[in-house]
Amino acid sequence: MLSKANAKFIKSLQVKKYRKQEQCFMIEGAKSVLELLRSDFEVVQVLGTRDFLESIPHGAPGERIEVSDAELQGLGEFQTNNSALAIARMKPNNIISVADQEFALVLDDIRDPGNLGTIIRTADWYGIHKIIASAETADFYNPKVISATMGSFTRVNVFYTDLPQYLNGVRHKVFGAFLDGKNIHDVSFASGGLVVIGNESRGISPTLDRYITDKITIPRYGEAESLNAAIATAIICDNLRRG
Repeated sequence: MLSKANAKFIKSLQVKKYRKQEQCFMIEGAKSVLELLRSDFEVVQVLGTRDFLESIPHGAPGERIEVSDAELQGLGEFQTNNSALAIARMKPNNIISVADQEFALVLDDIRDPGNLGTIIRTADWYGIHKIIASAETADFYNPKVISATMGSFTRVNVFYTDLPQYLNGVRHKVFGAFLDGKNIHDVSFASGGLVVIGNESRGISPTLDRYITDKITIPRYGEAESLNAAIATAIICDNLRRG
């Protein structure tokens, strides 16, 4: 049975301050919860309808609490959730090192949670499992980010840091998306490197310019002013995997 205190705790995790305080975050929807249960995250609770809880393997982690559809919709961020919700513990913000024969994304001030979630999902699709993000980038554990990843949050690690300091110490090629860069169709990405994606409206920060070894651009054939950051990321990832 769901207590009032537990319901209050769950709803508080929609706010970053309380997520940080409790070191816990919320996952909504049957698909994402099932992905969580197969991951290395520490699961605290699984709340679900009777049908959903009966579908979970017997040895799955976490306390199980049966709730109604109405209770689920009242607890979470999304009213369309009618199957499951889970609470898990955050992972420590451990530094990410990138191997020579590996690609990683660097996110410079990606503020929109939907964009961040889609970028994480896209990275997972292209087999990129490491993201280095600026401190101003949206919170990985924001419910909107987690929802947009469609379960990919369990396979992609995000490390928040000071980007100039981080890039100053790398030996990889650093590709950066600019309007005046080299046509991405003519770029040789080789077998590894870092790809910097800039802010949705301002692009890559001037403070990062000196660390970009290869400026690239997605050629424009129409009249649109710019591309959405998540879409640009997908196009770049597709091209680097072709190479």
